[in-house]
Amino acid sequence: MKHFSTLLITILLFIISPSIYSQEKTDTQPEKQLEEEQSASIPEKKIKKPQHEMTRWQMLKYDGVSAFGGVKHAYTQPFKWKGKDWATFGGIVAGTALVYFMDEPANAFFTNQEEDIPGFVKETGFRFGKPLVNYGLTTGVYAFGLITKNEKVRKTGVLLIASATAGGIIQTVSKTLAGRARPYTGKGKDSFKFYASEAEYHSFPSGHSILSFTTAYAIAKQFENPYIKGGIYALGLLSPVSRLWSGAHWLTDVTLGIVLSVVIVDGIDNYLNNNDRYVYDSKKFKIKWDITLGAGQLGVIGRF
Repeated sequence: MKHFSTLLITILLFIISPSIYSQEKTDTQPEKQLEEEQSASIPEKKIKKPQHEMTRWQMLKYDGVSAFGGVKHAYTQPFKWKGKDWATFGGIVAGTALVYFMDEPANAFFTNQEEDIPGFVKETGFRFGKPLVNYGLTTGVYAFGLITKNEKVRKTGVLLIASATAGGIIQTVSKTLAGRARPYTGKGKDSFKFYASEAEYHSFPSGHSILSFTTAYAIAKQFENPYIKGGIYALGLLSPVSRLWSGAHWLTDVTLGIVLSVVIVDGIDNYLNNNDRYVYDSKKFKIKWDITLGAGQLGVIGRF
């Protein structure tokens, strides 16, 4: 069973690592491939007017094409993998295998801490990784950018929606295919039930980890301040850790979910940048963040 489970995880890693190649920058691609991508993207550039002259309806359609293109890009890149990409994939497989041997001691460590964690911390982590809350946040970011016609915020919203969609589909399919038993079932880390419909066999990978860290990582990419980035990363990691505390996932499930989040977001972000889907003056759309203190209040205000 142990050999079978290792083989199954390796196969699933191949299926659910669609964006490794997509992290390559355009300047590393052959000229022929560039020409093919440019010719393929011609239909997407039918709107010739500058984006600031578009109506909101035109922006909505344009952004819809961008989001769809990002998701498609994430899933088609394995067909273009080369030596470096296979090496990266091998590194992910090797890293996951190492973490796999730590699953049971890590589960004992984290579940023993659960009683000492404040309830609101665990609840925040759980809620942030829920699809309803997560998609509400990503849609809200995009809606704000569309209403204000802020191209940078719109692009961030498109990145969030496309990344969450790509990652969400991956984790939904993979959980069912792998059928890995959750820690709280007591069946052990090597227990798999292929194509399972029961929730207790939907451990691999962690959906909460993918959704929460995808959102955090995509938003953090919009900031240069390391302290702001660190705070956003910490919020994104709260959900994965909360799943370890509750015994809902193994360390392997959470770690792979975070890695996939980074790979998917970077790949789709590169797609949007390399295809010039959004070209704007970063200084024009720069947001200045201020911390406000008051009687019993602490807040952050963004001015743009």
